[in-house]
Amino acid sequence: MNRKRPWLSVFLFASLSISLGIPLIVAALWSFIDPKNGWFAPDLFPRSYSLHFWQTTLNDGGILRSLILSLFIAVLVTFLSSVLALPTAYALARFPFRLKRFVELFILAPLIVPGLIVAVSLGTIFFRLGLAYSILGVVLVQTVGTLPFMIRVLTASLEAIPQDILLAGRTLGAKPLQVARHIVVPLARPGFIAGGLLTFISSFEEFDKTFIVGSPFVQTLPIKLWSFLGGQLIVFPNAAVVTFVLIAPILIIFFIAERFLKEDLLAAGMGKV
Repeated sequence: MNRKRPWLSVFLFASLSISLGIPLIVAALWSFIDPKNGWFAPDLFPRSYSLHFWQTTLNDGGILRSLILSLFIAVLVTFLSSVLALPTAYALARFPFRLKRFVELFILAPLIVPGLIVAVSLGTIFFRLGLAYSILGVVLVQTVGTLPFMIRVLTASLEAIPQDILLAGRTLGAKPLQVARHIVVPLARPGFIAGGLLTFISSFEEFDKTFIVGSPFVQTLPIKLWSFLGGQLIVFPNAAVVTFVLIAPILIIFFIAERFLKEDLLAAGMGKV
């Protein structure tokens, strides 16, 4: 049995490398093709290379503004999701009650229902409330989609906190808010970090809800880059550049997390997710 495990690991690693590596290599080749010669069959590789499509995309001054706006909105969504998720996650982790599984499924509903349906439904409400075409509206509509991630991760993290520690704090005279501030929040730090990463990335790459509620006045990076895809007809070199522009910030975030955070810290945050 132990002899088979290395082969299984090699197979899984090779499958993952092929499924991720080949599309990225093809996208990289498309992003550097020369528009004068193009890339046509039966050529396996482009005949010449150019930075034309990169320059066309990155020379747009709105890209930097959209990137800053996306990062700003992602930070707000992550903070708001953390604040709203903590009470719900604590209740799910600590208090047994009837229909608990039903409540958990209800919380996960925004993830089960297609994002476009959620966006259209919430967009109609936001239009009536005057929250459409505003940063506040985009933050709120994105929070609806990211909140289930944060609740689920925090619930798993809070379930791992020994009940004796919380009872000891109450016995020593700590009030509920003091217990939450000095005991629950510090011990749930792995959950906040893991859930925060998932929430930040989900918010940063969100398109459907942002497009319905915020476009064209709130131009996040996915919305801005969508305009480079050629409208109804996708221009493959532009799409390849857009792919790497969206992936780059996410890779940087994961690199920082892997560099400065302990592996067991993130694993503890994911819990039983």
